[in-house]
Amino acid sequence: MEAAAAPGRDARGRAVSPPAGCRDESPPERKVYMDYNATTPLEPEVIQAMTEAMQEAWGNPSSPYLAGRKAKDIINAARESLAKMVGGAPQDIIFTSGGTESNNLVIHSVVKHFHENQASKGDAAEHHSPVAGAKPHFITCTVEHDSIRLPLEHLVKEQVAAVSFVPVSKVSGRAEADDILSAVRPATCLVTVMLANNETGVVMPIPEISRRVGALNQKRAAAGLPPVLLHTDAAQALGKRRVDVEELGVDFLTIVGHKFYGPRIGALYVRGLGELTPLYPMLFGGGQERNFRPGTENTPMIAGLGKAAELVTRHCEAYEAHMRDVRDYLEERLEAAFGKRIHLNSRFPGAERLPNTCNFSIRGPQLQGRVVLAQCRTLLASVGAACHSDHGDQPSPVLLSCGVPFDVARNALRLSVGRSTSRAEVDLVVQDLRQVVARLEGQAQCGGHPSS
Repeated sequence: MEAAAAPGRDARGRAVSPPAGCRDESPPERKVYMDYNATTPLEPEVIQAMTEAMQEAWGNPSSPYLAGRKAKDIINAARESLAKMVGGAPQDIIFTSGGTESNNLVIHSVVKHFHENQASKGDAAEHHSPVAGAKPHFITCTVEHDSIRLPLEHLVKEQVAAVSFVPVSKVSGRAEADDILSAVRPATCLVTVMLANNETGVVMPIPEISRRVGALNQKRAAAGLPPVLLHTDAAQALGKRRVDVEELGVDFLTIVGHKFYGPRIGALYVRGLGELTPLYPMLFGGGQERNFRPGTENTPMIAGLGKAAELVTRHCEAYEAHMRDVRDYLEERLEAAFGKRIHLNSRFPGAERLPNTCNFSIRGPQLQGRVVLAQCRTLLASVGAACHSDHGDQPSPVLLSCGVPFDVARNALRLSVGRSTSRAEVDLVVQDLRQVVARLEGQAQCGGHPSS
């Protein structure tokens, strides 16, 4: 998978021709993309599947004629591919517009289910609910994506629900099962913890949390308390490590296509959809997706999502091994280049992490992450989550939650490698960073400005 770095290629390694009239200029500098946790390019097979769907399956999937039947067949095949990727059943997969919708759909559904349950118990005069009059209670952790944190904060603001934001361990960077379980109340209805963090790559102990919640639910049932459901946002884990809903033991799992070389739509896995696990629509319309998510299906995008899932199922071990090799090489080169000045923010003792993610800081008063990135001529990366890009020079809240010191967190860069990232590209990036550090510190000694 490794290719020699060469000038005149774009961030995905494709040859770039200079525009007409510019033939005598020097070739553009090589750019190396290392922000695959933010988004990934479409695989050629995904583009082909989407193109074929647009050309041949343009009909309404609810229509009986050939173009409509083709569209319906593509949608059904994609559902099966997604189910296979996560180890679930096809009938438990619902297509959505993306991770934000999937996460909001889970939260919305659990609130509604809690109230309907309480109303039905209140109707039975002989039965008094132990949580009568209480607000539904959610448990999450302090390093969740905004599409979990913000809806929950909104529910608190509107006095619709209560939420416990459990701190992650400053030793492991994880939301530990003991801390999650200790936050459970009688009115707790959902635990939602991401499968892997998008900034540090730390993998959360979802199977352990699931086992503990399952044991607790047996006691809750005997006491007449509602069961605690478990949701995980698997956006960052899919395509980088094996994901199996049976091993995880979750009731809901969020799938995001553009994180594993698919299009910008998503899906939601719901265990025993509508029977074992409740789901309530946020939209009402023509009855598509068994009324759980109505609206005429976006066949080309669904076709691409299905193909991306198929590729993950087929090649995940190879993807993971390649990314781990390149990421480890990146960290070796960074330590060789900067020595003790490097702080690897994503290494926590005893914690598993994604194979592609390297979050690090280069210590120095002039080396804030945004300043370094602005000076890079080769590297395309980020200082953290793309959804936190408006934080200015403030350190990542995720890193601070994990116990990374303020001055170190302020200098953080998140590099996330992909399926085609090569060691040659790593060498280019480390050389780029060395030159930037030398330039910034040289300017500081001379009293200059980074942009001068």
